[in-house]
Amino acid sequence: MVAMQPALGQFPSNQNYGRTGFDQSGRYQNVPQIAQNPNYQSQNSIPTIPSAAMTSPMPGDAQQPIETTESKWKVPAFAQKVMQGGWLMVPLGVCSLIVFALTIERMIALRRGRVIPRPFVRRFTECVEDGQLSYEEATEICDEFDCPVAEVFQAAVRRWGRPMFEVEQAVMDAGDRVSDSLKRFLRVFHAISNVAPLLGLLGTVLGMIEAFDMMSSQESIGRPEMLASGISVALITTAGGLSVAIPAYLAYMYFSSKSDSYLNEIDKLCQRVVDCISAEGLENAGNANRSAGRKRRAA
Repeated sequence: MVAMQPALGQFPSNQNYGRTGFDQSGRYQNVPQIAQNPNYQSQNSIPTIPSAAMTSPMPGDAQQPIETTESKWKVPAFAQKVMQGGWLMVPLGVCSLIVFALTIERMIALRRGRVIPRPFVRRFTECVEDGQLSYEEATEICDEFDCPVAEVFQAAVRRWGRPMFEVEQAVMDAGDRVSDSLKRFLRVFHAISNVAPLLGLLGTVLGMIEAFDMMSSQESIGRPEMLASGISVALITTAGGLSVAIPAYLAYMYFSSKSDSYLNEIDKLCQRVVDCISAEGLENAGNANRSAGRKRRAA
């Protein structure tokens, strides 16, 4: 019998197989190395598309903007709570702005250096008590300084040499005018501290009415969370009213006590001036000077 040669064309010896399909004895060796070669690709297999090509846009496709979380602006949680309070949060916000602006103004206006400047008070009182100031010089010094204490001193100087009763009456009238200027806007603080809680209470009542109307509808049957959310929204106005009223009342008490302390100090300073420039004070000062001169001559 004639030995048939293996058809080597069916089993080509290439790099994918590594060795021929038959050994020298004619036995078939099924040891393909196709799986061992990761770069092998069959002729009938579908070629894979690179990932970069899949993700790259086609020339005709429109470029879609990529939205990120950083590009989206979100309203802060506190602002959302305030907006949930309803339209009554608008007047409460206006009241808070008024309280803030008037607080800054009062802090600047009630500075000690502006109400009772120490250089002016020391210079005026010492010179008057020593008798070194005349009527014209005292008037010029009061006109030089524009402050509440200078206004009261000037009213006393205008009654120079008059009886003590007249001088004190002039000081009291000037003190009333100064008191009005020092206690300016205090009524606004007091009014806001009383009105803001009432606005908050009104918003709460309106919110509770709306919440219970919602509960009476058929859609809210068996859903207690709707009532809870309505009550929480209604209480926001109460919290807003108290947040405005408490600082307003504290500002009212602080500036009221500060202006009262300034008025008490001005009253004490004016009493020293009245004792020196009234008719009784000038007479006592003249008698003291005459007695001092007699003692010097006797000595």
